[in-house]
Amino acid sequence: MSRDDARWVALFPGQGSQAVGMGRELAQTYPEAAEAFAMADDVLGENLSRLCFEGPEDALTLTRNTQPALLTVAVAAWRVLKERVPPPVAAAGHSLGEYSALVAAGVIAFPDALRAVRLRGDAMQEAVPVGEGAMAAIIGLEPAAVEKLCGESRTSGEVLVPANFNAPDQTVVSGHKIAVDRLVALAPKAGARKAMLLPVSAPFHSPMMEPAAERMEEFLEGVRFREPAFPVIANAIAGPVRDGESARRTLIAQIASPVRWVETMKLIEDECGATSGVEFGTGRVLAGLSRRINDKLRIVPFGTPDELEAAVAAVAGAAAQR
Repeated sequence: MSRDDARWVALFPGQGSQAVGMGRELAQTYPEAAEAFAMADDVLGENLSRLCFEGPEDALTLTRNTQPALLTVAVAAWRVLKERVPPPVAAAGHSLGEYSALVAAGVIAFPDALRAVRLRGDAMQEAVPVGEGAMAAIIGLEPAAVEKLCGESRTSGEVLVPANFNAPDQTVVSGHKIAVDRLVALAPKAGARKAMLLPVSAPFHSPMMEPAAERMEEFLEGVRFREPAFPVIANAIAGPVRDGESARRTLIAQIASPVRWVETMKLIEDECGATSGVEFGTGRVLAGLSRRINDKLRIVPFGTPDELEAAVAAVAGAAAQR
């Protein structure tokens, strides 16, 4: 397979994909994966690998732990597969996953990314008092209808905005809890199949996250950003970053901006020409969303040794379809 033939995309999931046991078999099987976990333990000065492999779940789901844990599992999986396949035509990560994509593309060093997402988790949690913000998933309505509901549900001085455009019929909203509760009550009358509060402790990807964005800007100014080895499609602009400074700016903007995932996945298929993709780490959330967005693009997961053969075959299949 020519290194120029494979039209595949590398995808990295965000918070919510975590599960106790993630990455354990990779680390037991592949030295390059074990090295990623050992580096995370060393950089953070704690046994993050044990938390991933053994839990407890309540500690793993704390935002400050979840973010570096998911990053580490994704990078471990990436390091295993990248030695066996040509580079992707592009990479993208959902919210937190954008850091994994930038590590994969060589934009940020893994240790810097670990420190950044640990701060990101703390900053996002501390930006808004617990109980003041909330998020909810609205299923069965087009984005424009959800935006209209946001306007109808918030009052003066309240924040309520679309936060994640996940699929054509799935939009997550974020803002003041009282306003989110109103929208959840109104959504079924507007035709939504389902409207449900999400088990998160802060209104992520909303203007209420501006204090967190300011803290991240200060930190990221001290981090070296390099030119990407391949394009990374950024959440905040649904477009590629082709240099380090653009990557820095979009990471800062991402915190208080919506995740434009539908546009991202359409661009990957229509403009980057990807026909196959691999979701690195744990879970199949992005593969499921892709089935609702893309016409031909097909995503396979890679987070355990028994998924390696299918991931390599997916890349080979992308080359064969050229």
